[in-house]
Amino acid sequence: METKANPGVTDAMESDLLRSVHAILLELDGHHTASQFNRGMLRWTLHKKIERNPTNNSTLVKIAVKELERAERSDNKLHIIPLLHTLMYAIVQAVYIPDDLYKRVYEFCKRLLTLPQPYCTVGLSHAVRVKSERLTPGVLYQRMVLSEQNIKNELYQYHEKVFVFADPALFSMEMSAALSSEIEPASPCKSHMSYMCDVIVHTMQAALGDSCDAPALEHMLKVKGQDMIKLCFREVVATVEVCAEEAGGNHSLYTGRLQQLYRTIVNSANPGKELAKFTRSTSPNELLSSDSVLLEMPDPVSDLTSSELLRLSILSTDSGIERDLPPSELPAVSEEPSAGRSEQEQGRLFRRGGIKMKPSVSDGVALLQDTLEETRASPPGKLQRRSGSHELPGGRQQKLYTARIVVMGDDRIVGRLAKAYYSLRKREARRPFLTQKLSLQIYYVPVTHEEQSSSSTKENTAGSDLCQLAAYLGRVDPWYENNIRSLCHMIPKLAKMKSFSGKSSEANPFLADVISYYVRMGGQPVHFCIYSVKIAFTCLTKEHVEDVFVTQLQVDIPECMIFSGTVKGKGTLTRKKNITENFGAVMTISYKKASLSNREVEKGLSLQTSGLVMKAIPSCETEDLDCLIVSFSEGSKAKAGVDGKIRTCNIKIGTLEQKPFTVCLDQDYRRIFKNVASIEVSPCLEPGYLIQKMRNSRFSVSDQEDIGLTKYMSKALPLPINTFAGIIQ
Repeated sequence: METKANPGVTDAMESDLLRSVHAILLELDGHHTASQFNRGMLRWTLHKKIERNPTNNSTLVKIAVKELERAERSDNKLHIIPLLHTLMYAIVQAVYIPDDLYKRVYEFCKRLLTLPQPYCTVGLSHAVRVKSERLTPGVLYQRMVLSEQNIKNELYQYHEKVFVFADPALFSMEMSAALSSEIEPASPCKSHMSYMCDVIVHTMQAALGDSCDAPALEHMLKVKGQDMIKLCFREVVATVEVCAEEAGGNHSLYTGRLQQLYRTIVNSANPGKELAKFTRSTSPNELLSSDSVLLEMPDPVSDLTSSELLRLSILSTDSGIERDLPPSELPAVSEEPSAGRSEQEQGRLFRRGGIKMKPSVSDGVALLQDTLEETRASPPGKLQRRSGSHELPGGRQQKLYTARIVVMGDDRIVGRLAKAYYSLRKREARRPFLTQKLSLQIYYVPVTHEEQSSSSTKENTAGSDLCQLAAYLGRVDPWYENNIRSLCHMIPKLAKMKSFSGKSSEANPFLADVISYYVRMGGQPVHFCIYSVKIAFTCLTKEHVEDVFVTQLQVDIPECMIFSGTVKGKGTLTRKKNITENFGAVMTISYKKASLSNREVEKGLSLQTSGLVMKAIPSCETEDLDCLIVSFSEGSKAKAGVDGKIRTCNIKIGTLEQKPFTVCLDQDYRRIFKNVASIEVSPCLEPGYLIQKMRNSRFSVSDQEDIGLTKYMSKALPLPINTFAGIIQ
């Protein structure tokens, strides 16, 4: 198809879009005058402009490619991934993009493969999607609508659902009601028929360009009955999916098929009968037939390699039912029982006997490991924290169902999420069920109250930062910083404005749009180590407790003051002198020192302290070692002769004086343990690995030796949280 200019876009609109893109880039550089509370509004405003006029998407694609090429020439990597996501979001929603522009985008994405992580990963993912959209225009939008709206069809059966969880300790009743009214109406209660019409019109526009009269097509679809809309929708989905699955599909044949369907819908005198005749005459199966008059595609069998032909030759079409077998293959039976059967009994279906296979333990562990490979992280304490996935686009069969979990809150809800995630893994390790069918994607939207961050309460430690994990994600991914972390203080303000005004925000659902953009474009996970803590109490009759944390563990020891002597004064009064203050208790600490040299050194010390904090999230980029940083309270550093910090992944702590202490996990007042005698902290091990190791222990001489599947299984269990880019070095 020849390249055509888009007459719907004026020079004024193109200049306006260019100014919006430049404003976003200035905001990334930190030169924009917008306050911290308004960050992310520029991106939302830009997408609203192209949403109101979808023909502007191709212009935005052209502007984004030009800015990407400029960033490439100036080696400005800060702009690359935000511009890539802006470009891809426009491509998915675009109604028509010229072929030369597709080629320009595809060539740029391929050049990113020479760059380090995460640019090569994001570039490869976008290159695969751009190539698919170029060969089959409209396929990305169609699949997005089908999966998000759970529209059932035979050819594309992938579905996804978004679950939003808010921390009840952070959200008041008024705030929860305001947010619910903000999110729920933002997703219009459109019927499946409306979405089907949207898919038909968008696919026709994307494939046919200016030759498609969208208003006329939409009008004809609205006047038809539901049966005809479903019929036309099935035909469009079948055409798109069959051509998309064909490697190097014929673009002209694809557009020709849709062109004929478009003319049948718009120009026929009797649309209902003509459309039914058209779709019945060319079923989806006939699209691959060599006898089809309209689509003369090559014979798929002739293009197969020898190995693929061998695999095809052993495919079985046997249903296992005797009635379906040809007469020559029917099993020999005596005539005596057959003669005694009635005609009704002979007409019944009888299944031949077979072997009922019981899933083995190895199969269960293999299924579990298959899901773990997508989020496998490096061993804690060995290397710096990593992000991204080993999975190549299209390299593994995609699971039919995807659950997108969006948690809203601070570090406390992340800790509770990690605990639930660990419980799910333990249950799946014993008997895989969800992991075989479901892909789990986790997203984090930070939320804090200004009052809580500035006040000191029993529930929150004074001066503590409750969004350490979000701050880290914002440092390593600037696009996450601008679009998601900016919601940290914005959401409470939006909720207050909503509750005070009482007005509906259906016209401009900002929060719902941001969450939708996040779950659609945030596909690069950052892996956080989940740490396991074993807690022993001073009461010997109380059982030990095992728990997990992600961001922080805090130990507090009750203060104690000891006087070393007194001096009597005149009269009955006594005057205290030579007072020695003794706070806290003497603690024994044994740990393995973590370093970049991959050498673990056993160390131990004892010191008097009133408390310590173990932080798993680095406070700056120079300390991005995937380990715990243990800091002691003031006063104990000089006495101990250490710098006050320990870097480790395995540590044991106890008291010599049998003085109990208190442990708080992830700064959550709901997860405080009192009267603790000792704790032991180590990386949380993958439950599937533990179960397999226990089964293999009878064949191993040493418990430390990994044999069988355990050699290839991930030992540590990471918590993957999706961002837009992962970690940008």
